[in-house]
Amino acid sequence: MNRARRTEIFRRFKAANPTPTTELLYRSEFELLVAVILSAQATDISVNKATRGLYAVADSPSAMLGLGLVGLKKHIRSIGLYNTKAKNIIATCRILDKKYSGEVPRTRAELESLPGVGRKTANVILNTAFGEATIAVDTHIFRVANRTGIAPGKTPLEVEKRLLRLVPEDFRQDAHHWLILHGRYICKAQRPQCPRCPIEGLCEYRQKTVPTGPAKKK
Repeated sequence: MNRARRTEIFRRFKAANPTPTTELLYRSEFELLVAVILSAQATDISVNKATRGLYAVADSPSAMLGLGLVGLKKHIRSIGLYNTKAKNIIATCRILDKKYSGEVPRTRAELESLPGVGRKTANVILNTAFGEATIAVDTHIFRVANRTGIAPGKTPLEVEKRLLRLVPEDFRQDAHHWLILHGRYICKAQRPQCPRCPIEGLCEYRQKTVPTGPAKKK
């Protein structure tokens, strides 16, 4: 894919959604961090449903520690892998409370040192909370980048590095959100919605779907 086509793709994304953001609900950097940890192998809808009640009683590291492991689990048990996630969140809260005075650190190395925080989670926090032009490659972005030809790669890290190199600078800050939303609602895994895709004429996917109308009467 050449630069002109790639630029037009992101121009269309921006025209359709000028100010994209995460669908996770949060009011602070800490709440976003917890939500992203919880979102691993879970939907944003399920996370938001759980955190509405959780954040009403624990919206800081110290409050979360006060809730305790058992109390935290009661709020998030509807989310997959909640036992492991609860342990990681409590351990992270201890570190935030003791080492960072309750604040979320702003560097990748510090973020990735927190239990339950890997490169993808760190990228989300750096981008959404701190405004850095990072791209967190989840399953949606990995699929879209490869399927469309925007930035093909064999691993999430390879796709991330290519996106950071190939996405025009003017669009790099919001590329993360555009690509996730595109993969979630249009370029779906099982049946991409090609007939209503805003970049259908630019995408290099060869097996594009066609409109499916009502069955014809015999």
